[in-house]
Amino acid sequence: MSKRLVDIDDDLLVEATTILGASTMKEAVNRSLESVVAGARRRRHAERLQDMRGIDLDDPQVMSGAWR
Repeated sequence: MSKRLVDIDDDLLVEATTILGASTMKEAVNRSLESVVAGARRRRHAERLQDMRGIDLDDPQVMSGAWR
C-alpha cells in the first residue's frame, strides 16, 4: 500500500462514508475503489454472458451432461 496526497471533495467523502458505513476516511476511499472495481468486473462478466464469449452454455454436448 502506498501513501498518496490527493484533493478529495469533502461532501462526496462524507456521503460515501455514510453509504459504505465506513469509520475512517481511509476505509471509505478503499471501499469506494473496491466498489468501482467490483462493478466493472460484474459488467464484464454480464457482457460475456450476453455475448456468450468464451462460454460453452450454448454447446448441446456440454449442456447435455449439465443436469445429471
